[in-house]
This record gives sequence, C-alpha cells and structure tokens, in this order.
Amino acid sequence: MKIPFRAATLAVAVAAALSACATQMPPAHVAAQAPQQWQAPLPHNGSQADLALWWRHQSDALLAQLIDSAQAVSPTVASAGSRIAQSRAERVAAGAALAPSLDAAASANRSNQQSTLPMGTTSQLALNASWEIDLFGGNRAARDAAQARLDSAHAGWHDARVSVAAEVANQYYSLRACEQLLAVAKQDAASRADTARLTELSAGAGFQSPASLALARASAADGNSRYIQQRAACDVDVKALVALTAIAEPELRGKLAASDAAAANAPALPIPALPAQTLSQRPDVFTAEREVTAASFDVGSARAQRYPHLALSGSVGVANFRSGGESVKTDTWTIGPVSISVPIFDAGKRRANVDAASARYDAAVTSYRATVRQAVSEVEQALVNLDSTAERAGDAQTALQGYRANFTAVDDRYKNGLASLFELEDARRTRLAAEQTVINLQRERSAAWVALYRAAGGGWTAPTATNDNAPAVAGTN
Repeated sequence: MKIPFRAATLAVAVAAALSACATQMPPAHVAAQAPQQWQAPLPHNGSQADLALWWRHQSDALLAQLIDSAQAVSPTVASAGSRIAQSRAERVAAGAALAPSLDAAASANRSNQQSTLPMGTTSQLALNASWEIDLFGGNRAARDAAQARLDSAHAGWHDARVSVAAEVANQYYSLRACEQLLAVAKQDAASRADTARLTELSAGAGFQSPASLALARASAADGNSRYIQQRAACDVDVKALVALTAIAEPELRGKLAASDAAAANAPALPIPALPAQTLSQRPDVFTAEREVTAASFDVGSARAQRYPHLALSGSVGVANFRSGGESVKTDTWTIGPVSISVPIFDAGKRRANVDAASARYDAAVTSYRATVRQAVSEVEQALVNLDSTAERAGDAQTALQGYRANFTAVDDRYKNGLASLFELEDARRTRLAAEQTVINLQRERSAAWVALYRAAGGGWTAPTATNDNAPAVAGTN
C-alpha cells in the first residue's frame, strides 16, 4: 500500500500547489455615502447608549410583557428564524464543496464466461473518493457568498424583532392615548348633559328660550355620540393588541386595568451624534451590505466557471471471487483519473452568467446605498418630530390651562345667568380641543421615540466574528 499512498500524496501536493497559485476575487468595498452630521436637531442630552434594553428603562412593565408575547408568536420573526436555518444549511453545503467526498460501494455478481475461468460469484467492497480542486476560487467564492447571506439572515432576524417591538409599542401607546381621550370624552359628555339639564329647568321657568334648550340638548347628544365613538376606537385598539400578542382579550383587559396608564409614555432615548455610528447599528443596513458582499462573491464564482476544472478520484477496496467451493481474495486500489476539463464553446452561457452576476451586484450596490439614505432619512424625520413635539408641548399645556380656566369662568357665569349658552358652548369646544391636543401631542411624541428606536437599530450591533449559532428568542429589545 506504499505505492498508492505516495501517489495520492503527490497528487494532493500538485493540486494544492495549483490551487495556491489561483486568485480569488475579493469582495468589493462600497462606500455608504452617509452625511458627516445630522441635519436635524438632536434630543436633549443626546449621547451614545445601548438600545437593547430600552423598553426596560420605564416603569411600565406591561409593555415589555406585550412585546415578549408578540415576538414569541410573530410569523415574521418565525420566518426570519427559518431563513437563518436555511442559510446555515446552504453555508454548510457550499463549504463541503471544497473538501473531498467519500462514498462506500458494495457489489456482488455471478457470471459464467466462455473462457478458462469457471463460473463463480464476485463480490466487492470499496471506498471511492473524489475531489474537485478549486483552482480559480469558484467554490471558495460560493462558500463566502453563503457565509455573507448567513450573516445577513442573523441581522434580518433581529430586524424582524425590532419591527414587531415597534409595532406593539405604537399600538400600546395608541391604546393608552385612546383611553385618555375616552376619559376626556366621558367628562365632556357628563358636562354637556348637566348643562342640558339646567337649561331645561331654566326653560321650564321661562328664563331660557326654546332655541337655547334645543341647542343644549343637541350639545348633550353630540357629546354622548363622541363618547360612544371614542369607546369603540379603544375597543378596536384592544383587539389589535390581542391579534399581535395572542393574549386572550379578557386576560389582556385585566392586565391593562391593573397597569398604571399614566406610566405609558416612551422613555427618552440617547443616540450617537454621528450618522456613521447609528448606521452601524442598523440591521437592515448591515443586511444590505452583506448582500453586496455576497453578490461580489457570486461574480467571482461565475467567472471561475469559465476556467479549466481539475478533479482527482480514487478508490480502495477488497474483492472476493468464489467458485467451486474455493475463494480468492484480493486488494484493489486506483488513483485517478486526474481529469481536467477546459471550456471551449457553450454558446455564451458562462459569459452570460457572469454578466447576470455583475448585474445583480450592481443592483445590490444600488439597494445598499438607497438603504443607507433611507436610514438617515428615518432618523432625521424622527429627530424633527421629537424637536417639534418638545417645542409645542409647553405651548399646548399653557393653552390647555387657559382654556380650562376660561371654561370654568364662563360656566359659573352661565349658571348665574350672566353668560349665554352660545358663550358656554364656544368655551367648551375650545377647552375640549385643547385637551385632545395635549393628549395627541404626547401620543405623537411617543411615536417619534419609537420611530427613533427603530431607526437607530433597536440595540443591534454588527458581529465582530461569525457566529453560526441562532440567536436566542427569549428577551426583549
């Protein structure tokens, strides 16, 4: 067995030398083309911070529970996990193409030939090995492309979790704002009903005209209608949360009732000062960048198909020939053939494959740069909304206090017969609008914080080393 061993060693050495001489197309580097600084104002006290536990930084523990439940049942997160498993399997398959393959084969046959050999049974058992030498890096490029797509799948899984968290948070804050608006509508409806009752008493005594009584009744009916409409909107928000979290509605309503609604405000979110720092935390930007890398490797793999292919095969086995009660055993081995195939004519197929891969690379670069621009835009839009709501908050609160005081004064004057019903209804409308403005402004601010959380990547950071282990599903970002 020394001869086949030496021959195999020589063949492997020659193949390794040829492979070392080959060059592989490196992944192309594409500039993100991000701006050097934000064009929108930063929130107060902006600084670098980890976003992963942002939801834990507020006193409302119910939101974190809802996000955990939603992520556990989300089909989007489940699909992203499936893509990780699929990408990992493809990475293993692509890497296996670089290694030799080994198969076992067994056969038996009985034959009779017109020769001096008697009729007998031949049985064989062998190990067959084959290896395609990756001379021009085509298989390595395919492996690296698969690795890039696996990294992309990991980032996509986190992006799916961030999207679900943001959706649940927006729905939760919308429900809490709806409950506040419902409380305002209930108070307003009760106030209108009380005004209608007093007006009816005054009209019965001849102090109010029938027109004033009709106006008071219409106002009371309008207030009650607004209350019913707002209650229905809150019920719809609850059912939307049920669909997102898969929590039974009675249980969810119980949790909502037991939780402090006043704590349902998005906490402040520190962010980096430079776009490049924030964009490095965006899983979608990382995914787009890895797609560019994978497309670059695909071009290298397609180009390698236009060059010669070298393959080595061999086998080691035993054979047995049995005839007339006697058996003859022998060892068998083969090295080779060492085969090389040179592409000559394929009607432009391989060249077309290179062109197609190059076109996909160009498309990936365009998509990557568009993703970066969109990421910057999303952050800056959230910053603009935060700055706007911060500036408007003080004015809205001042206006509310003034309209409340005005309504109280007009209401007292009306009860004492010193103001008309028209003045009272006008004061009521302005106070109600101010109440709704303050609540909607807080809802808008919470939505801006959620948008900034999502735009800043939700606590994800680009991996420093390849990790083939699927991320744990537990935990909330």
